[in-house]
Amino acid sequence: MPLIERIVYFSSRHRVLSHILFWLVVSIIFLNRYTIEEYQEIDKIIYRHCYYMSFMMVASYFVAYLIIPKLLSAKNYYLIAFYALFGSYLICVCSRLAVVYILEPLIRQPPFGQESLWEIMTDLPKLFLHYFAQAFSTAWLFAFIKLIKGQYLIQQRSLRLEKEQAQAELKALKAQLNPHFLFNTLNNIYSLSLMNSPITSRSIAGLSEILDHVLYRCNSASVPLAAEIKLIENYLELEKLRYSDRLRLTFVHQIDEDLDIAPLLLLSLVENAFKHGAGENIGTPFIAIRLALQEGEFHFSVINSFVPDSKISEDNRIGLNNIRKQLQLIYGNGHDLVVLEKDDCFVVELYINLRKDFKRNYNNESKVSHS
Repeated sequence: MPLIERIVYFSSRHRVLSHILFWLVVSIIFLNRYTIEEYQEIDKIIYRHCYYMSFMMVASYFVAYLIIPKLLSAKNYYLIAFYALFGSYLICVCSRLAVVYILEPLIRQPPFGQESLWEIMTDLPKLFLHYFAQAFSTAWLFAFIKLIKGQYLIQQRSLRLEKEQAQAELKALKAQLNPHFLFNTLNNIYSLSLMNSPITSRSIAGLSEILDHVLYRCNSASVPLAAEIKLIENYLELEKLRYSDRLRLTFVHQIDEDLDIAPLLLLSLVENAFKHGAGENIGTPFIAIRLALQEGEFHFSVINSFVPDSKISEDNRIGLNNIRKQLQLIYGNGHDLVVLEKDDCFVVELYINLRKDFKRNYNNESKVSHS
């Protein structure tokens, strides 16, 4: 966890303690301005230091928690300027009153003269040049730290909302994908059962393996590529039972290492080829699938025959549309999906850099709350 994140997390969880620590550090720094030779007695140093710290705190909280929040959301800046000037004036007057009627009687030997309330309130040069500079010397640093913390919390909240939105969209897309795939596969098995085909049981066994992968092994953000290859092989074997020798089907794969990939993306592309290629072609359709992974560069291509005159609506391309959205949410600019029609073939080319940290949207974020 970065240092600034640790500090923000601590100050959000222990708000009072963080304020105490801040003022303790400031107090130690300002304590060095006093010397025993100048003030002679330690109790006089303590009285004077408590006075300085008290009004620095008042001025700091006045700026950070009253003026700046109003300034950020104000529509009438003249009114905020009036509040700031009038509040600063009152703090300076109170600071001078505390010196005349509280501090000086504690640290000076009487008799000594004291200013009247009117003289204190009207001595603007002294109030501004001395007491304003003294009381507000730390206020701007305190307010700046609070603004930085607030901006960081807003940024983290925005990232957390984006993450939650991305995860919600992915869950919705997967919820849409899984029933879509199940519907097609059950239709295939239903067709075999109507013909009392002896390969019905084999179809059910193949479907069982596929559902085991989809339901129980795809709950994480990524799965091993080898598991996805096995899923595709099971799916193809199931489809072969339906099409028999009428379908020319090839699946070639070669990987140099077993990297992780987002689940069900490849299966959706394969399923799309069967639905809009083999499923609609009354002749001898073909589907050629190639998968390759070399040094982190992943390439997946699906080529299927189709009837050029047929019109495939966007509603029927639900799998392909979902793939586009998922790829953008997960991989961002780390992928490229090319879809084109060439002669009587429908071609899908997918390129992904699997070495990029595509899991960044799923990393655990620090739990911080707004103060």
